[in-house]
Amino acid sequence: MSFELKILGSNSAAPAHNRYQTAQILKIDGTLFLIDCGEGTQLRLKKYGVKLTRIDCIFISHLHGDHYLGLVGLISTMNLYHRQQQLTIFGPIGLSEIITLQLRYSETVLNFKVDFEELNPLEPQIIYESKKIIIKSFPLNHRINCTGFSFREKPKKRRLIKEKINSIPLADRVDLKNGVDILDDDGKIVYKSEEFTLPAKRSRSYAYCSDTKYDETIVEWIKNVDLLYHEATFLDELIERAEATFHSTAKQAAKIAKKAQVKKLIIGHFSIRYKELHPLLAEAREVFEDTELAIEGESISIEE
Repeated sequence: MSFELKILGSNSAAPAHNRYQTAQILKIDGTLFLIDCGEGTQLRLKKYGVKLTRIDCIFISHLHGDHYLGLVGLISTMNLYHRQQQLTIFGPIGLSEIITLQLRYSETVLNFKVDFEELNPLEPQIIYESKKIIIKSFPLNHRINCTGFSFREKPKKRRLIKEKINSIPLADRVDLKNGVDILDDDGKIVYKSEEFTLPAKRSRSYAYCSDTKYDETIVEWIKNVDLLYHEATFLDELIERAEATFHSTAKQAAKIAKKAQVKKLIIGHFSIRYKELHPLLAEAREVFEDTELAIEGESISIEE
């Protein structure tokens, strides 16, 4: 089962230095989730070979343009490509009105249904659940209402040892995968789960912290994730600028990663003042060594 993040855009307010505004694709077992949709997202999807018609859900963190202004164009192109399946968009209050108004005045009639799910910007909530994953939103501390997102696999079942189960009935195999021993009518063990199965593979997780000032209250929502994306707009020498604009420095992002005991940190949302990004990386690594830059086109896979 795949669990892979691809960076589409990593800049902040404007495109610069061949970097576009924020957008990411998270692929979990063939399902594609688009996280934020800044300008240029369509171009990046095409460049990196991601079929936009396969996107199942879109998550918009807040209504600053560098995080959603590519959305109406993306929806329009999906329509041109004759999309039929429903598209679900999770986002802040007002997003539905903005997109609907643009489509209305362009007299665009969509071939597919768009389901807008409004997020609560003040409380964490489960917003999506399938047999395999749970997605939650949680509040971030930005100038306007803004949410982060966590993607976590549910606990997995034990794995059958194929060489040992040929003679075991199918119904019993289900119980063995659930860790249940098979008993006879006298209560004696016929098949012991640990003898016919291997331990379950571990469940993986990713957390996305869009625009936010340094705020330790988010730690409980991202604790122990395999991969954390946290904005790092400025170097720490501009910490006052970060505070005033409700953004974070690279060092602050690393502090959050360390407090949350995550396995790996990705920093992004870079200010256009930085053509060279390695100083931000070096600063973050002073606090949290396993840090990488969000480089457009690169993918990060989380192994089971």
